[in-house]
Amino acid sequence: MYSSSHQRMLHTGSKSIITWLILITIVLYTLYSSNVILFSNDQEDCTTSTTNLKEATQENLQISTYNDTSSKTIDTDEGVEKKKPLVEKLLRQREVVVDNNDDDNEGEAEAHAEEKNGEKEEQENNYPVVVRLTPEQMSGRQETEVKHIVFGIAGSSNLWHVRKEYIKLWWRPNETRGVVWLDQAVRTQKNEKLPDIHISGDTSKFKYTNRQGQRSALRISRVVTETLKLGMKDVRWFVMGDDDTVFMVDNVVRILSKYNHKHFYYIGSSSESHVQNMHFSYAMAYGGGGFAISYPLAQELAKIQDQCIQRYPDLYGSDDRIQACMAELGVPLTKEAGFHQYDVYGDLLGLLGAHPVAPLVSLHHLDVVQPIFPKMTRVSALKHLMESVNQDSSSIMQQSICYDKHNYWSISVSWGYVVQILRGVLSPRELEMPSRTFLNWYRRADYTAYAFNTRPVAKHPCQKPFVYYMTKTHYDSTTKQVVGVYNRDKSKPPFCRWRMNSPEKITTVVVTKKPDPLRWKKSPRRDCCRILSSQKSATTLYLWVGNCQEGEVTEL
Repeated sequence: MYSSSHQRMLHTGSKSIITWLILITIVLYTLYSSNVILFSNDQEDCTTSTTNLKEATQENLQISTYNDTSSKTIDTDEGVEKKKPLVEKLLRQREVVVDNNDDDNEGEAEAHAEEKNGEKEEQENNYPVVVRLTPEQMSGRQETEVKHIVFGIAGSSNLWHVRKEYIKLWWRPNETRGVVWLDQAVRTQKNEKLPDIHISGDTSKFKYTNRQGQRSALRISRVVTETLKLGMKDVRWFVMGDDDTVFMVDNVVRILSKYNHKHFYYIGSSSESHVQNMHFSYAMAYGGGGFAISYPLAQELAKIQDQCIQRYPDLYGSDDRIQACMAELGVPLTKEAGFHQYDVYGDLLGLLGAHPVAPLVSLHHLDVVQPIFPKMTRVSALKHLMESVNQDSSSIMQQSICYDKHNYWSISVSWGYVVQILRGVLSPRELEMPSRTFLNWYRRADYTAYAFNTRPVAKHPCQKPFVYYMTKTHYDSTTKQVVGVYNRDKSKPPFCRWRMNSPEKITTVVVTKKPDPLRWKKSPRRDCCRILSSQKSATTLYLWVGNCQEGEVTEL
C-alpha cells in the first residue's frame, strides 16, 4: 500500500499536469485563431473588388498630396526609381498574391513578397511619397518660360546713355523681368521701355588689391545676390549680363529649359581668346557673354558671397570672383556654346558665318567690333538682325552648306545673316571652321591664340568669298515659310583668271525656310541646304534650308 504522503504527491502532480495541459491548449487555440484571422484577411485582400481598390488608391493619393505638395510633379533627375510610389507598392503586393493563388505556390509567393518588401521598407520610409502622374497630368506640367527668368544687368552711369540702346533691342516690357544695377543715379525718361534701375550697394568695406582692374568689379560681382534679395516671386533662374550684352530671349529660355531649375546649375561659356582663358580660367563663365544661375544656387551663393569676396582681393573682375565662390560651393561650369563673350576685334563675319550647332544666346563687346552689317551703325545693324530673329529665333545664325554642281561652287548659309559663295570646293569640315576675319583680344594675328579651330582668310583673289547680307525677310503665309532676301556686298571683287563661272553674276540670293521652334528639343544637327534653281544666265540664286532627310549628306 502507498503511504498518505505518497498519495498526496500523486494527487498534486495530477493537478499540475491538468493545469499545464489547459494552458497549452489555450496557447494553441490562440495561435490557431490568429492564423485564421491572418489567412482570412489575406483572402479578403485577394478578393477585393476593383472599386474598393480604386477607393484605397484615391485615399492614398489624397494623403500623399496632403503630406507633400511637391509630389504632384515628377522629375526623372531626382531619382524617381528610388522613390517607389505608395500606390504602385499596393498594386504590386496585390498582384503577387493574385498571380500565385495556387495552394502549392501560396507560401512561396508570401515569402517572396515579404522578402522584397523587407529589403525596401527602410529605403521607402526615408523618402517622401511620390505619385506618378498620368500622361494627361504630365501634359499640363509647366515648362520654363520667360516669366521664370530674371535678368541682372551690370551697367555704368558714365556709359548709360549709349549702352541703354543695346538693352532696348531685346528687352520686352511687361514680359521680361530684371533690373539694371548702376553705380549712381542717372536721368531717366518715361516710356523708354527699359528695366527698372537700382543703385548697387556699398562695397567700400571689401578689399581690392588688383592693380590692373577696377573696384567696380566688386559691385558687379554682387548683382545676382542683390537681385535675389529683391524678393521676386516665381523665379527659377537668374541671368547676368553687361549693359552692352544683347540677349536672344527665346533662346535663353530654350537653353535653360533643358536643365532642372531645382538643382545647382552655373551655366555659361568661356572666352574666344585662349590667352584670356589661360590668364583667368577655362572653368569660368565670362560675364559679358552672360551666364545663368539656378535659384537654389543663387540662395547658397548669397549666404557665402561677402565672406568669399574678402578671400579673393587680388582677382581682376567680377566673373572670376563668381567662379571662385562657385569653386568653394563645388559647382562646376556647365558650358553652353551660344553664350558669346567675343573677346576679339574687327569683323565678326567669320564667327557669325560659321556659328556652332547651338542656339545663339548672346552677343557682347558690341562697342569693340565692327557693325555686323556694313554701312550701318552698331545699333541699327543689330536692329536689322532682329527682323530675322523675330521670324525664327531658334535658327538664327545656324549654318547650312551645299554645293552648286553646275558651277562648281561651295555655298555657306548663316541663316538670317549672310550667304557666302566660293569658287571651287571646300569640304564641310573646312567651311564649319570660322575664317579669321577678326583679331584676338591682344590685337595679334595669331591663329594659336584662339580657343577653337579657325581657318585663314583666303589670299588668292579667286578664292575670296562673295558675301550676300540679309536685306529683308518676311513670312509667306501661303507656303508657311520664311523668305529671306540676301544682296551682294557692293565692294568690287578682285580680278580672277580662273575659267570657271564666277559668282559675280549672282546679285541676289533668296533663301526659304520653314520655322522650326522645336529644333533644340531634338539632337543637334546642322541644317541641310538645297539649290532650287541653277541657271548660267540667272542673277538670282534660290536656296532652301531646313531639316535633313534620312540619308541626306552634304557632299558635291
